[in-house]
Amino acid sequence: MSFNPKHILGIKDLSADEINFILDTADSFKEINTRDIKKVPTLRGKTIVNLFFEASTRTRTSFEIAGKRLSADTVNISASSSSVVKGETLEDTAQNIEAMHPDIIVMRHSASGSCDYLAERLNCSVINAGDGTHEHPSQALLDAFTIRQHKGAIEGLTVTIAGDITHSRVVRSNIYCLKKLGAKVRIAGPRTMVPPGIEKLGCEVYYNLKEAVTDADCVMMLRIQRERQGATLIPSVREYARYFGLNEEKLKLAKKDAIVMHPGPINRGVELASAVADGSQNVILDQVENGVAVRMALLYLVAGGEKLQQD
Repeated sequence: MSFNPKHILGIKDLSADEINFILDTADSFKEINTRDIKKVPTLRGKTIVNLFFEASTRTRTSFEIAGKRLSADTVNISASSSSVVKGETLEDTAQNIEAMHPDIIVMRHSASGSCDYLAERLNCSVINAGDGTHEHPSQALLDAFTIRQHKGAIEGLTVTIAGDITHSRVVRSNIYCLKKLGAKVRIAGPRTMVPPGIEKLGCEVYYNLKEAVTDADCVMMLRIQRERQGATLIPSVREYARYFGLNEEKLKLAKKDAIVMHPGPINRGVELASAVADGSQNVILDQVENGVAVRMALLYLVAGGEKLQQD
């Protein structure tokens, strides 16, 4: 199939065929990351601006590396070094950046819908690197890529996602992505951290982690996002870890070949015991590695994909 989107704003807008096309494209790019010279001229002459209004290690770094490995010119802008601290609006900031003629803006912002807002107003392409509690499409894609790598296929698998569901943009994108690819998705967390009605997205809801991980093929743990919480939602971190932290005992309830995932950063001893975080079933560093290939695929497709090869 041919797939050349102008923007990547969320998984909700993508079909299963389009998701698989992105994953197949990422698979073709993964080999580049193992070469002695990790660079191809695919996006030579293209300019990518990474505009991050929230802290990020893995996402921003992997988008930057992805752009550079495709030979694009990459520019990183953080909120602390932008004119936002002087009172400039998001739209004015973006329009001033666009006046310098970038080809793609990769943006992370605390406001849900901010990437859609810019995409409607700018001529250049926009890739959502996480907007508020809305979506984080590239994370869901790299998670699906990692699951497919270890399991061969996603259809028919049972995937448990546990933790702070309410404040996670990762979980929403993953529900959309995994459901479209044929997986059964379970959601688990304290009642104060599970939004009412989330089951309408097609997932099963649990308030007991042991029940949620039983016979699961994949267990994805999420951290408590204190920066997004307006009030204390748990009695204590210690009690949360006791009931909703994944340790070796709880992991034994999953299938023997189950994999453990985490979008990072990990809070050791809270959502993941160190024995599990460092254990043989964890594929967390594979997620990080695969993030570069997936983001190379997104930049390539948004920049023109097959048309670039023809030119």
